[in-house]
Amino acid sequence: METLREKRENWENTVLKEALRRKAERQATFATDSGFVINRVYSPEDSETIDYLADLGFPGGYPFTRGIHPTMYRGRVWTMRLYSGYASAEESNRRYRYLLEQGQTGLSVAFDLPTQMGYDSDHPVAEGEVGKTGVAVDSLADMEALLREIPLDKVSTSMTINATAAILLAMYCVVAEKQGVPLHLLSGTVQNDILKEYIARGTYIFPPEPSMRLTTDIFSFCMERMPKWNTISISGYHIREAGATAVQELAFTLANAVAYIQAAIEAGLQVDDFAPRVSFFFNSHNNFFEEIAKFRAARKTWAHIMKHRFGAQDPRSMMLRFHTQTAGSALTAQQSDNNVVRVTLQALAAVLGGTQSLHTNARDEALGLPTNQSAKLALRTQQVIAYESGVTDTVDPLGGSHYVECLTRAIQEEVQRYLDRIDACGGALKAISSKFFQQEIERSAYRHQQQVEKREKPIVGVNTFVEEQEVLARDVLKVDPKIARAQRLALKKLRSTRSNEEVSRLLDALRDKASTDENLMPCIIECVKRYATLGEICDVLRGVFGVYDTSSPAMRR
Repeated sequence: METLREKRENWENTVLKEALRRKAERQATFATDSGFVINRVYSPEDSETIDYLADLGFPGGYPFTRGIHPTMYRGRVWTMRLYSGYASAEESNRRYRYLLEQGQTGLSVAFDLPTQMGYDSDHPVAEGEVGKTGVAVDSLADMEALLREIPLDKVSTSMTINATAAILLAMYCVVAEKQGVPLHLLSGTVQNDILKEYIARGTYIFPPEPSMRLTTDIFSFCMERMPKWNTISISGYHIREAGATAVQELAFTLANAVAYIQAAIEAGLQVDDFAPRVSFFFNSHNNFFEEIAKFRAARKTWAHIMKHRFGAQDPRSMMLRFHTQTAGSALTAQQSDNNVVRVTLQALAAVLGGTQSLHTNARDEALGLPTNQSAKLALRTQQVIAYESGVTDTVDPLGGSHYVECLTRAIQEEVQRYLDRIDACGGALKAISSKFFQQEIERSAYRHQQQVEKREKPIVGVNTFVEEQEVLARDVLKVDPKIARAQRLALKKLRSTRSNEEVSRLLDALRDKASTDENLMPCIIECVKRYATLGEICDVLRGVFGVYDTSSPAMRR
């Protein structure tokens, strides 16, 4: 190492000095999006304090820095699923079957805002929003149409749903049973991450405490009945989209995860019984190497938390399994074809970081819902990376890079500092109540916007290489207003043909059980089977739990 230092000093005093004399570097300081200063060059000097076995290990073994599987993509490439759903259940079903025919290997269901907020399509609050940001699902009838001709014993399904997760999962279970598929064969994920809704996204219904009760009810139900189902996908994606840095995304997500693990333990569950089905959902943004290092730091940090904080013994409890979506906030309406390049780099970072599942955004999503053609191109991007690039031929190909290892360690250390601060606040729930998360994100978002407006952070087509005659993308998909009318008519017909007496009885039973500590999943399933609507079930729970109100200390209204 002493020889290396001498050689480096000689290089700096001769070759480098002469190069800088002839031409200065582009800027005085280079840094990642999280603010880590980037050295001009990295060498073994920078990584000499890294202990290979303790800090990296081997793939498939603690601390899982290099990947959770020994062979990673040499054995099987990641699950390719595009987040999609719009308009009606029938329209979304056609999109799903089209993507499966094109080689997609899993479904990822997007629900519209009324569905996410617990309102039926004929509720006044739903006016103008039905089918816009995802598919409208009001009852079991819609879920049946959504999954028609899709074999649920062969296709893994991810559902991005949180406040109403228990209801949508119940519908999925009933459809599977109608297909003749036992629940223990179902594989997939329900997002079920309510804490990040209070932090960054806003599609909450109930106060945090009863919301956490619904989350752990799903944990318990799936542990007993659906052993292949991921009971939660703890999301940093939306935290990042709100303006967080890579470090904040990781730190705040892991802090939420700690809260969920603790809540499940306090509900009487044993950590190694449920933790192997906990999964994560991260963003892959533009800073290529920082994103790769973030994913590697995430695995190492989570393994340490589970082993040393919660005493997990099963290695599967220590494995951080995650889905990745490319950064929606990085897409631009200007020069929208540039988004294809951005998405490719972001997807490649996710793969080099060891993701288990991946969604690639479509080029036109800054303008509207993706068309079939743009969605297919997004899928083909993943397929080219998987089968043509060669990056899947070896495990963790950037492992050992002096830069990547130093950045991985720096991110891990900064994340730990955040986790210590959150613990000092009293944990994630207290940090949410005191607005710690929200204020940190707001500051980062404001700083980023200032950098963009001052052109300190170049965005091609937006503040640099701008075209005066902008050509907007054509063929933007728009949802027909007739969809909302059709949903309202379908609900009217449903309520006139079902057994309303039976529905009322079951809703009364749900109201009674919601006032106890009993698991609500079986009761919700019974309501769903009799075609109680999502809004009706949520209204019962609103009556018992109250609703979240940030202006009230009790957070009830």
